[in-house]
Amino acid sequence: MSDGVVSEEKPSFVGIANLPNQVLRKSVKKGFEFTLMVVGESGLGKSTLINSLFLTDQSPERKIPHDVNKLNQTVEASCVEIDESGVKLRLTVVDTPGFGNAIDNSDSFKVILQYIDDKFKRFFRDESGVNRKNIIDNRVHCCFYFISPYGHGLKPLDIEFMKMLHNKVNIVPIIAKADCLTKNEKLRLKERVKAEIESNGIKIYNLPECDSDEDEEYKEESRRLKEAVPFAVCGSNTLFEAKGRKVRGRSYSWGILDIENPEHCDFIMLRSMLMTYMPDLQDATHYIHYENYRSEQLAKGLLPLPPPKKVLASLDDKILVQNYKDKILLEKEAEIKRMQEMLAKMQAKIQNQPL
Repeated sequence: MSDGVVSEEKPSFVGIANLPNQVLRKSVKKGFEFTLMVVGESGLGKSTLINSLFLTDQSPERKIPHDVNKLNQTVEASCVEIDESGVKLRLTVVDTPGFGNAIDNSDSFKVILQYIDDKFKRFFRDESGVNRKNIIDNRVHCCFYFISPYGHGLKPLDIEFMKMLHNKVNIVPIIAKADCLTKNEKLRLKERVKAEIESNGIKIYNLPECDSDEDEEYKEESRRLKEAVPFAVCGSNTLFEAKGRKVRGRSYSWGILDIENPEHCDFIMLRSMLMTYMPDLQDATHYIHYENYRSEQLAKGLLPLPPPKKVLASLDDKILVQNYKDKILLEKEAEIKRMQEMLAKMQAKIQNQPL
């Protein structure tokens, strides 16, 4: 407005365009959390692959157990902080030593099922507690299931395990030690594993569909990643000199296998999938698998317990617990009222029936 004249010119900048930058800044400051479970028989290179993916050493002092100790299945979790260009990732790797090593493996997945349910149970309790702002998400967001390259497809244990867990965690099937296979053998095994997964009704993690407005390069990359499932990979942290450059791989009499060469194995595609779709894996865990668990608990009437009295230090905490008790009381009163109404309707119906 100038000299009594109203200008109809609209402002060219409001500031909405900076909102994504604010979200990014807040996310980077807070850091990211991700839990990855690796399951498979001993000797398939699980630890080596994880160390290759994240360029870390998850267990530098780990001792290889004797054959007798390998039969005792346990679940071991190790955590490492990764900082890359100011972006921090708190990575938790859950290993399952002893899986599939016994003669009778009928109960081999019970320990893993219990671990996943325990993490759901803890998150369910924490999100209904007093201190909801500082919840640490230890739920399993992804499970790498390692398939032996020495067989002719999935074993009965593989099928049974994935059937038990596909409704609780995002399963990504992986053919281990792909350097043991020729190119044709690898393609045949991939097709065999795909067919067996589909015929047995196993639900593995499916990459989300691309939106119509995505660029063609992204769509092509997504298509290639989908075709690569199950990923045939091999890991290595050893550096070799090949054609004048340093590569991570394995040395053989016929040459050097470069794990980051797509012609040699799917390592680079697996890493691309994990880094690209890590947020989607977390969303699928929260909105699908955790919601299924939460719905089951609510259907059973199992509400999370209030915090113990020793942590109720402030008046606000006591008010929250009182509100919780009032909520439970109101729900019980409403249930009693519904039952009374149903009983009255049934009595009226009986009285109106002709003798």
